[in-house]
Amino acid sequence: MNLEGLPGYELIREGLEDLGAQRESPASLLILIGAERLRRIGLTVGATDDTSPEDRLYEILSLEDPDSAHSRYNALIRQLVSFERAAECLA
Repeated sequence: MNLEGLPGYELIREGLEDLGAQRESPASLLILIGAERLRRIGLTVGATDDTSPEDRLYEILSLEDPDSAHSRYNALIRQLVSFERAAECLA
């Protein structure tokens, strides 16, 4: 299944790469948040032991810019959900 043209693909690709390299980033935490659904789509997401990626993502965004953390968090979640929905339509 070719996912390259889907909305949010670049962010998802970046997150999978970061997660594979064990780099904590907003993108890799987003993958952890959506891990179960992404696995059902057919993406390989390794086992995770992070029990609160949502909290960690918000914390990182707050450190970068506290004033925009909430809106940036919501925008990232919307991109994840948009990608998941589009990928499920292809499957």
